[in-house]
Amino acid sequence: MSFLRYFSKLFSFTQELAIDLGTANTIIISDDEIVVNEPSVVALDRHSERMIAVGEQAKLMYEKTNDKIRVIRPLRDGVIADFNACEQMMRGLINMVHRGKRLFSPSLRMVIGVPSGSTEVELRAVRDSAEHAGGRDIFLLFEPMAAAIGVGIDVNAPEGNMVVDIGGGTTEIAVISLGGIVSNNSIKMAGDDFNAEIMDYMSRQHNVKVSERMAERIKIHVGAALTDLGENAPADYVVHGPNRITTMPMEVPVCYQEIAHCLEKSVARIEQAIISALEKTPPELYADIVKNGIYLTGGGALLRGLDKRLTDKINIPFHVAEDPLLCVARGTGVALKNVDKFTFLMR
Repeated sequence: MSFLRYFSKLFSFTQELAIDLGTANTIIISDDEIVVNEPSVVALDRHSERMIAVGEQAKLMYEKTNDKIRVIRPLRDGVIADFNACEQMMRGLINMVHRGKRLFSPSLRMVIGVPSGSTEVELRAVRDSAEHAGGRDIFLLFEPMAAAIGVGIDVNAPEGNMVVDIGGGTTEIAVISLGGIVSNNSIKMAGDDFNAEIMDYMSRQHNVKVSERMAERIKIHVGAALTDLGENAPADYVVHGPNRITTMPMEVPVCYQEIAHCLEKSVARIEQAIISALEKTPPELYADIVKNGIYLTGGGALLRGLDKRLTDKINIPFHVAEDPLLCVARGTGVALKNVDKFTFLMR
């Protein structure tokens, strides 16, 4: 960075931030760079409600605390479940952006990604949290629109494109044309539900108790949507945990076929939601989607074999976006630079 640019940044009265406020992770972009990519977790003192840790440091405390500390994931199913905790988390993550880089706290202009199924009350909660965390000029952007922009789609073109964003709390499905969402479907079925299904399966099938974090690791190592992955099949993952009845330590190898069976109902719900959104799509736009294919974004897009399963089921090509975890964040970053041109941004 040149000295002139550094000096200008140091004394700037306004800072622009693009925020993907996700159920599992929060990503902040400033000056076209990802400056924060942290778990959406905050640790608070149980008595004073003072923030102790945020992001990765707070996640290390998750499910390991004493009665003086509570570790919270403030967002559930894509919306704010704990307003105070969300405000403190946002403030802590935003402080990471300008810690030691500015002489004073600047006025913040923000673009924040929100689920397309959010109610007015839920949108108001996001705005209020952002304002209390220091935001002065706040724009909201529906996540499937942000994901489409992040993929590189020209959302203002007179052409139909479909995006399926499988996040931590919700799956957002939208058909986009001429800068608007033509049809959409937002369901509370996503990565957190996959984890819950795995926890329940391990308890029932193997009689072993696993934590939410362990379920996440199982999903990452052997999560799959198909029972036959051929050459791409991952090695079995060994799970350590206590026996549900005797509490004696157990060591259980888990294969991807088991997890594919375990997640069958959840993946089938996502399939049905996509079909439902397609049913509401006008024929001309439907033809465009068949030609262009459907884009998968979000952490759930990394589930092995999901694109092939959906392609075989719906007979439309599904494409996993490059860096699917970052698509919404990148889209909000592009929107931040085009707030005057993108009429679909909400204030």
